[in-house]
Amino acid sequence: MDKKNFAFDKTNFILLAAGMVVIIIGFLLMTGPGSTEITFEPDIFSVRRIKVAPLVCFLGFIFMIYGILRKPKSIQNNNNNSRE
Repeated sequence: MDKKNFAFDKTNFILLAAGMVVIIIGFLLMTGPGSTEITFEPDIFSVRRIKVAPLVCFLGFIFMIYGILRKPKSIQNNNNNSRE
């Protein structure tokens, strides 16, 4: 297969990998001890688990979406050359 036929280039894959790492970090920030019927764990309402972790995951998904929608420069150059 020719490199011109690929939809993604190296930068797209790097952005996708970075987005996946950020999402995994967000899910790791959400982890912690949970409450049981006998004991109550107030850490389930911490800022890290309620606000920071979902925001980190959201940013990771934004990275992934940008990595998918970004056009490789070789395709952009070919489109510009074909219009002239």
